[in-house]
Amino acid sequence: MTNKQILQKANQAVSNGDNEGFLAWCTNDTVWNFIGDVTLRGKEQVRQWMAEHYLEPPINNVTNLLADGNFVIATGTITVKDKDGKATVSAYADVWRFEGNKMAEVNAYVVEVK
Repeated sequence: MTNKQILQKANQAVSNGDNEGFLAWCTNDTVWNFIGDVTLRGKEQVRQWMAEHYLEPPINNVTNLLADGNFVIATGTITVKDKDGKATVSAYADVWRFEGNKMAEVNAYVVEVK
């Protein structure tokens, strides 16, 4: 499988509410760096973040998916509902780095769409 296909499968797992299915595609020491916000280190921190922020499966609309070597860049919009059911739409650009067919790191640039 290509890195693009891996990211597509992982994103589909999240869309299906299967966070563990997503995490299976991540390295144990995966790093999620939300630029200007927080950095998560390791699957457990990512698992906890997903449990808090993905109360319902997010709606992820990928508009571009570009791959070069060990990197895949995904751009699009993501809609996430909070505990009160209020939906927030954000535009994003995720730069994923892969190691051995696993997602090792992401630099996520996320901006709420007003």
